[in-house]
Amino acid sequence: MKRAAFRLQPVLELRRVQERAAAMAAAQAAQAAADAERRASEREQSLTADRVPTSASGEGFLAAMAILRSAADDATEARAMATASAEQAEAVRANWTAAAQRTKGLERLRDRYHEALLSAERTAEEKAVDDLVTGRARRHRDEQEVPWTD
Repeated sequence: MKRAAFRLQPVLELRRVQERAAAMAAAQAAQAAADAERRASEREQSLTADRVPTSASGEGFLAAMAILRSAADDATEARAMATASAEQAEAVRANWTAAAQRTKGLERLRDRYHEALLSAERTAEEKAVDDLVTGRARRHRDEQEVPWTD
């Protein structure tokens, strides 16, 4: 007996491809967020390492302060980029989760379909066996009965 195919199999395969693509995007976004966090931390640490010179002329002091201000702006920008990158990674991960849930839903539907097919096959087999047994019993009973005649 030829088994009926799950009609949504092409959709399930497409969902699996979409889930894999979402997983790869999530991994890339997580890596980008980690890199941005590392760069922000490095900038912040380099900012704490820079100190204002204790003995310098007025021009030297102003130049050092301008450099520190620029470094602080860079560190602030790097931290903002790291925060934005982390938020983006979270959004991409949420997309991956949604894709996985859509795939899982179709997989459950496919599993229920296969279970229903198996149940129908078992029922058909049981019915065939019952028909055989009751047919034999009927034939056996008919053979044992002797019609009475006067």
